[in-house]
Amino acid sequence: MEIFLQGLTMGLAYLAPIGAQNLFVINTALTAPLGIALITAGIVAFFDISLALACFWGIGLVIEHSLLLQKALLGGGGLILIYLAWQLLHAQVQTDTSDYSQPTLWQTATLAFTVTWFNPQAVIDGTLMLGAFRSSLPADTASLFISGVAAASCLWFFGLTGIFKTCCQNLRPSHMQWINRICGAVIFVYALKLLYTFGQML
Repeated sequence: MEIFLQGLTMGLAYLAPIGAQNLFVINTALTAPLGIALITAGIVAFFDISLALACFWGIGLVIEHSLLLQKALLGGGGLILIYLAWQLLHAQVQTDTSDYSQPTLWQTATLAFTVTWFNPQAVIDGTLMLGAFRSSLPADTASLFISGVAAASCLWFFGLTGIFKTCCQNLRPSHMQWINRICGAVIFVYALKLLYTFGQML
């Protein structure tokens, strides 16, 4: 249980900083019906857990020794985040969720995959934090630790959805429009940072 709780607390600390995943889940919770918001949280949690497993069992070694993969991650991730930022900055908030245009499951999964696996911060932080813990754990306790990390992912994204869905229902469309713009601006600045690093590597 101690090892599991270590994984749980480490997972929460790893997810807490505001990033593309959190902004995507928050924006969906504020603009979509509850069912869609929960499905989105579940899909993001699934891809986050898959990334955590990959980082924990060694994806960092591959990226660390491949300059081409590093460039692809930075360049591709930066361009994709700019596209997501543009969508948020120009999105029109629905005033009535009954008229909400439900995205397909494929569209939701694609966006969730993009903000997770094409997020260099998530890959790098996950590799450094989880990889370091993996090397320090006895082999027979590794599965307990990563199980705690997976539980943290589910707890975080479903909790985030629940909090914003229940506590922010009194937000007016103009408020949500500004939240969209702030989220878009944050992602845009982060994307420029990635592309700047990509340019330096060239």
